[in-house]
Amino acid sequence: MEHLIQHFRKDEQPFIEQVLSWQREVEDRYAPKLTDFLDPRQRFIVTSIIGQDDSMNTLCAGLFNEAERQRMLIYPAYYEPTDKDFQLTAFTLQYPVKFVQLRHPDVLGALLSLGLNRSKFGDIRVSEHQIQFVVAKEVAEYVRLHLTGIGKVKVHVESLKEQEPLLINEDEWLEESHTVTSMRLDVIIATVLKVSRQKAQALITGKKVRVNWTERDAVAFELQEGDILSIRGSGRLKIIMTEGRTKKDKIRLQVGRLAQKS
Repeated sequence: MEHLIQHFRKDEQPFIEQVLSWQREVEDRYAPKLTDFLDPRQRFIVTSIIGQDDSMNTLCAGLFNEAERQRMLIYPAYYEPTDKDFQLTAFTLQYPVKFVQLRHPDVLGALLSLGLNRSKFGDIRVSEHQIQFVVAKEVAEYVRLHLTGIGKVKVHVESLKEQEPLLINEDEWLEESHTVTSMRLDVIIATVLKVSRQKAQALITGKKVRVNWTERDAVAFELQEGDILSIRGSGRLKIIMTEGRTKKDKIRLQVGRLAQKS
């Protein structure tokens, strides 16, 4: 296990401890364990750790197709999971669509202002005429009763009907190749966004950059394959893979960039 843990970052240690305690819980109780909603990086850590253990498996679900945030079930090898195990509830928001346009941050802000933890909410999908979101079943009734307004807009939360289609994520990642001198955060942002190192550093120290959903303000933070960056005002980047070095010892990099919707 030690050799496995050294692949992860130091500040991911508390989450790793948490995963190990889930693993022990499943071993001791010989029963499945359901997590809250996890982001892709957290799910990667869970899979890496539990994957070493032949006696248990993992499965995840977030209702939406390609959901970014999903709950995970860690379960003994004998167990056969069903959809019910994931305890997910999908809601749709009724509001005066003709007169107002609500955005993703508006909805997330309103949900968080109910005093619940972010880990109880899955994805929020927003289209021109519709908003859908997923919550953990244990807080569903609370959300339905208490989410009555977003900003100045009156809203009504309704359960999604059986036949109602879920909104599709229309995100499109465009792949780009870059060569960089190092995997430092400021170097990669400067290269991919085509801005100066100073500008990249100002974005980072100005707390405008998140790596794997965690704010990072150290300009020399080392990135790894699989990391997802969100840069306020510039969208998202994904470090797909490093492809060796050039003759001048620069790193060849495949980067995905989320196409900005027009």
